[in-house]
Amino acid sequence: MTNRYTVVLHPSEEGFAVSCPGLPGCWSQGATEDESLANIQDAIREYLAAVVQSARAESTSEGLLREVDVTV
Repeated sequence: MTNRYTVVLHPSEEGFAVSCPGLPGCWSQGATEDESLANIQDAIREYLAAVVQSARAESTSEGLLREVDVTV
């Protein structure tokens, strides 16, 4: 499944920093715009994997894990 995330490029002296406003704390960087965009894709995947892992751990101790579909 493919999801689309809005990212913000921040030009810097070293290239570009890039953030994903929908995922607080999810940042990356790269020397070029293309490298930055590729790096933020990896960062988003890792961020979401950590969220899922945390939710699974929490579900076993505090509640039941469920998924819901939301149309925007």
